[in-house]
Amino acid sequence: MAVRTPDPDPNEPDPIDDRGAADFAAAGAGGFGGVPGGNANPAWLTDIELAEIRRRLPMLYVEAVPVRTDGTGAVTQVGILLRATPIGEITRTIVSGRVRYGETVRDALFRHLENDLGPMAFPLLPPSPVPFTVAEYFPIPGVSAYHDDRQHAVSLAFVVPVTGTCEPRQDALEVTWMSPEEAASETLAAEMEGGRSTLIRTALASVGALR
Repeated sequence: MAVRTPDPDPNEPDPIDDRGAADFAAAGAGGFGGVPGGNANPAWLTDIELAEIRRRLPMLYVEAVPVRTDGTGAVTQVGILLRATPIGEITRTIVSGRVRYGETVRDALFRHLENDLGPMAFPLLPPSPVPFTVAEYFPIPGVSAYHDDRQHAVSLAFVVPVTGTCEPRQDALEVTWMSPEEAASETLAAEMEGGRSTLIRTALASVGALR
């Protein structure tokens, strides 16, 4: 299955697209390159610019495996998203998205958790955001366990406990809470996109929840 790694805020308009060519040129290198004082927001790219960058450079992502824990901190449930892809496919995945220019990993992680799970999810980010693994997605299948047909992406992956109510937004249709055994099953692996079933099992192993 071709993976469609989610991009930041797909339903928000791109302010660069709303300006004319003259306005974009007037912003100059300071705007496009993100030099302080530039007029353009460097966090946004046109479709043409994004496609060109994807052909030339690895993209940086963060991914989060939402979990619920008991009083001792042991993982009791894993949150798996049901998502509609831009091409109309329905697939299972986890919280994922790009890191914007000038954005910290912590801020990117929180933003995508809120985007996908809603503002009342109340994720508990660790004091030191250290990923449990680094996943490398390649456009050519077989290079690694992870595949993204659009790009070469490097993803920092985290296990994040959530304590609130999850109300999926944007292209996330629902979140299904599963036991660690269900989340690591071959049945779910067949529904996961881009090799993320491997990421789920690695996440569970990192917190001692894989039996």
